[in-house]
Amino acid sequence: MAMTDHEDHADDPTGAADLAIGSFSDDPPWIVEPDAMSWRHAEPILRDLTRRQVPRLLAPRGIPPLGRMVSVVGRFGWALASWKAVEARSDDRSRSRSGLSRRMRLAIEALGPTFIKLAQIISSGEGLFPDELVDEFKKCRDQVPPERFSAIRQVIESELGQPLDAVFSHIDPEPLAAASIAQVHAAVLRTGETVVVKVQRPSVQLRVLADIEVMAWLAPHLVGRIPVTALANPPALVELFAQTITEELDFRLEAENMLDVARSFAELGQRGYVIPRPHPHLVTERVLVMERLDGFAFDDIVGMRDAGIDTEAIVRTGMIGFMEGAMLHGLFHGDLHGGNLFVLEDGRTALLDFGITGRMDDVRRQAFLRLLLAASMNNITGQLAALRDLGALPPDTDLKAVIADLGLDRAPLDPTALTPEELIHEIQAVVKGLLAYGARMPKELMLFVKNLVFLDGAISRLAPDLDLFAEITHIATYFATTHGETIAREIGVDPRAVDLDLSGVKAGFGVDPSEVESLTYRDLQERRELIRQRFSRRGTEAR
Repeated sequence: MAMTDHEDHADDPTGAADLAIGSFSDDPPWIVEPDAMSWRHAEPILRDLTRRQVPRLLAPRGIPPLGRMVSVVGRFGWALASWKAVEARSDDRSRSRSGLSRRMRLAIEALGPTFIKLAQIISSGEGLFPDELVDEFKKCRDQVPPERFSAIRQVIESELGQPLDAVFSHIDPEPLAAASIAQVHAAVLRTGETVVVKVQRPSVQLRVLADIEVMAWLAPHLVGRIPVTALANPPALVELFAQTITEELDFRLEAENMLDVARSFAELGQRGYVIPRPHPHLVTERVLVMERLDGFAFDDIVGMRDAGIDTEAIVRTGMIGFMEGAMLHGLFHGDLHGGNLFVLEDGRTALLDFGITGRMDDVRRQAFLRLLLAASMNNITGQLAALRDLGALPPDTDLKAVIADLGLDRAPLDPTALTPEELIHEIQAVVKGLLAYGARMPKELMLFVKNLVFLDGAISRLAPDLDLFAEITHIATYFATTHGETIAREIGVDPRAVDLDLSGVKAGFGVDPSEVESLTYRDLQERRELIRQRFSRRGTEAR
């Protein structure tokens, strides 16, 4: 049976002592004592140095690393030239975008880990990037060949300062998973604990830093030149990418992220998530040894249901836990996808891979809190003001002018009632209007939206018959009753006294707010499929 949102394992007198400070497993291989973890002492300095590094990497320069620039320009130049010679001539815009996306994916795979990582991030951005680009870049998720174990062994021994056999009684040379930055191996410590070892690929740091410099040089030249980037902002995307990937290069920061998120869940009473414990001593810049957790793959719906796990409860816990950390602590896992989480036999969700973690200071966290509250009230001005305070709009933005210029005060348009040309025009008009006002996507907001896209997909698989409007109401009620006093004290608005207004949400889904009281994910998928079919028919007619 699935855990409820607040079933508290720390109250069990037989439970591990560190459950009071973190949402960990019930059977610890060791007890987390933060002050005794030597690798934590330099964490604040390391995090600050990492942040300071990004502006230097992105600073305008005459020529980035020349050899790497030639390789990158050559690969992408050939991809563009091939596309222009073949698919660009097609009258079918979808076929043209698909062809360009495929050629860009092939170039990215040839360029290696940094560009593969960028493609993987884009592949999680359904709704933020063109479908053809997302679908093609998803192929990069499982196409990263592992390093030779001899090279991995050298990294481990160099980082830990001792022979492999002195630390592990066994380590599997075949990785459990191989990603662009690192790969993970199952192992057993000499002291008997079953663990996983995350090892950074050799030389990946130097390659990543050089690639960021090349990306920063290229990005301004891509603005408006490639169809798949027309609605994006390449320089801003590179900046966001640099902010995330540089933090991933130091596993001490990742281990600290694990402890911080685990503590946040514990303080919130949120026991629906389980975080693996990082080892007290076996954590370095390029090696992270952690507790091994096992469970159902996130897409193993049949297995979970056969085990009596309530998959709707998993989705509900996911939404509440994710939003709670962001709203109350300014902290959340920043890269949710199927490979980074699985479900334990008791229905709790194990979270893995904390290289990308959203962190907001109190100013931005409270702006984010106001954003979500304004959205629940369908308050357009309040949402824009919160976005401004989050850094998405310049501080001196005239919010009334934005609303008037972009037509945000009019009734939302039903996308199923528009022609493809009209829908594209509407999207372009809003994007161009926002960019004209100096809009940008702050890292934390981008990560949050990307996670919402993943959770949207999780609902489609785990709870397709969930009533979306009822669930939004449930979540709003939960926050009002559980955290209403805290929210009122922090932003001066008591959610317990606010009437939930779903008219904006309903209109955004393209349904009549006065007539439709419920909408399941199956219903929503049917509406989305209608839009896809209309675009597809348009492409066929064009031929």
